[in-house]
Amino acid sequence: MRQLAGQKKVVERWRGAEKEAADAAELISLKDSSMAAEIESEVNKLASRLDAMELERAFSGDYDERSAILSIHAGAGGTESQDWAQMLMRMYLRWAERRGYKAEVLDVSPGEEAGIKSAVIDVSGDYATGYLKSEHGVHRLVRLSPFDADHARHTSFALVEVMPEAEADVDVQIASEDLKVETFRSSGPGGQHMQKTSSAVRLTHLPTGLTVSCQSERSQHQNKEIAMKIMLSRLLEVELEKRAEARAKIKGKRIAAGWGNQIRSYVLHPYKMVKDHRTDYQSSDAEAVLDGELDDFISAYLRSILGEEG
Repeated sequence: MRQLAGQKKVVERWRGAEKEAADAAELISLKDSSMAAEIESEVNKLASRLDAMELERAFSGDYDERSAILSIHAGAGGTESQDWAQMLMRMYLRWAERRGYKAEVLDVSPGEEAGIKSAVIDVSGDYATGYLKSEHGVHRLVRLSPFDADHARHTSFALVEVMPEAEADVDVQIASEDLKVETFRSSGPGGQHMQKTSSAVRLTHLPTGLTVSCQSERSQHQNKEIAMKIMLSRLLEVELEKRAEARAKIKGKRIAAGWGNQIRSYVLHPYKMVKDHRTDYQSSDAEAVLDGELDDFISAYLRSILGEEG
């Protein structure tokens, strides 16, 4: 039923665009010079809408229309990489705000000195997974280190994972005997209450060995709900990876994946540039990109998918 409702939305949008195009054509046929500015404005708006709708053809995945669970993990390099992970978290929160998505930080593990070791963000909205799938991979930062007394140039890495939000008993079924639930005291900032009570929760899916923990909320019940939400999405991702590997074997192609395969580089010294290594799209306005202006990079990636399918 959800898939049917989603398809109806798509049809309604294209029918609406069709009607707008017909209305614009009728206005143009009148050849009224006094309406030239209005007609041009309407045509430009329609062209922008059609461009966005055309990109959505790249959302061919079974779960692209769903909300997304986005995880960020600092790479090797201690404080440098942890600070980079926090910069990425801010970038995605700002991007979600710009697009009108609701973004909620489900869990965050702070770094020892600065930044974060990891974070999990729930990005809610139509096609959040479809748009954010372009961000899945390793992100590389080159800059003069603010943590180095000599201000030497450092290279840092962080891994971004994007998973569709899963539904219990629909996408994934977990038997109660397959799930191990543990509670422990929260670590890090959070107040005396979090330190004195065992409010943090760790879930382990015994058949796969997947482990998810959450300690961001004061309530053990809330932490368990969040951990379960993340666990369901991780299990769905495991299933999708199995399907992808099976398809790759049939096609005779190996899946290129690994910590060293960065998808995008962000250079802040000796020059400023952000470059996507999959599409070669780049921008010299690194500050704007880190402030959430990612749409051009996402569009370039989606267009590359359409080009491959074409």
